[in-house]
Amino acid sequence: MDTSVSFRNINRIAIPAIIAGVAEPLISLTDIAIIGNVEENPIEALAAAGIVGSFLSAIIWIVAQTKTAISAIVSQHLGANRLHAVKTLIPQAIYFNLLFSFVIYAVTAFFTEAIFTAYNAEGLILNYSEDYYRIRALGYPLTLVTFAIFGVFRGLQNTLWAMKCSLTGAIVNVGLDYLLVYGVEGYIPAMHLKGAAYASLAAQAIMLAMALWFFFRKTPFHLKLSLNINPRLRGLLLMAANLFVRTAALNFAIYLANAYATDYGKTYIAAQSILMNIWLFFSFFIDGYANAGNAIGGRLLGARDYKNLWELSKKISKYAVLIALMLMGICVVFYDEIGLIFNKEESVLLMFSSVFWIVLLMQPVNAIAFMFDGIFKGLGEAKYLRNLLLGATFLGFVQALLISDYFGLKLHAIWIAFFVWMIIRSSALVIQFRRKYLKKEV
Repeated sequence: MDTSVSFRNINRIAIPAIIAGVAEPLISLTDIAIIGNVEENPIEALAAAGIVGSFLSAIIWIVAQTKTAISAIVSQHLGANRLHAVKTLIPQAIYFNLLFSFVIYAVTAFFTEAIFTAYNAEGLILNYSEDYYRIRALGYPLTLVTFAIFGVFRGLQNTLWAMKCSLTGAIVNVGLDYLLVYGVEGYIPAMHLKGAAYASLAAQAIMLAMALWFFFRKTPFHLKLSLNINPRLRGLLLMAANLFVRTAALNFAIYLANAYATDYGKTYIAAQSILMNIWLFFSFFIDGYANAGNAIGGRLLGARDYKNLWELSKKISKYAVLIALMLMGICVVFYDEIGLIFNKEESVLLMFSSVFWIVLLMQPVNAIAFMFDGIFKGLGEAKYLRNLLLGATFLGFVQALLISDYFGLKLHAIWIAFFVWMIIRSSALVIQFRRKYLKKEV
């Protein structure tokens, strides 16, 4: 195996990971773009889609951390030439995800009204949110099993299979969105927001079917469940648990942002829905290099190749910042046109345009944070990532939001708080990596 961290080797993992990563937010962006242009209550429908999308992302990110844990363990064992030691671990981890997804669906579906009332949704927005979520939530088992399998692929240093699955799912979702939301006169009734939910569900099913095909045909693993618990399962679940807490803190920040925006009024939450989904799209786009850092970093740690680990951190950070600057440049050129893709209401567009520049300005900082976040996951540093997110959220984001909101900055307050949050995350990760791994490089 080529152990170098050349441009070619990094991008062999990063580029397919970028395409795979943006598929999920692309599904949400497609939903929002189509829903925001329906003739019936577009602002309320857009607000509901944004709130539900935020909650779905929160849940999926939290419980899908087993994907990252699986990737880290598989890549470390690959580097140490010991894949045989985790062959019974993989099916146990995948079935754990499946059972966990059923529990999450049962609990959240029962408390749907309470959940979205906590987001300050009421009236028509609350009704839309409940209907949309109950359909989208059926996809939890599909998504969480798919993500676990994607973790296996990434651990094997292959993100191409996940890319093919995700890209197909995104294409299916876009096509079905148009058919089910708007309908086809005389053939398919217009289902509006519910149509977007069914389109997403179909896309997730397609992605899982393809992921299983690659899993059985291309990997050395199987789904035969052994009654003997693999000794590494405890470590995997402990790593995942730390990442659960970390991601819960991350999503608390997103929840708080959406709750405040909803409380400001329907125009604010509609604009916030667009801003948040664009931010997530950028994050997943840049995160392709973080996935490369995760996969390659774990393999290099398994091989105890600290010199190349240090080189990896420098190179992927440079590539990610360049990507962030390119995205910023494109959005600056089309600054006024971007909002029109998602909504035509002048009040929403004015609100969006007044804040979008903050989202763009923070992208290079995001890039650094995401890169080292990915590397630390590959190294199994879940405890440090947990503590960092807790500190950045409750000592950085929350404080910045409360202070900015006190001065009446409203939607600007939310994104100033996110900027502070990302500065804390990026700087702490860089300092910790230099402190712990730079001395091992020599």
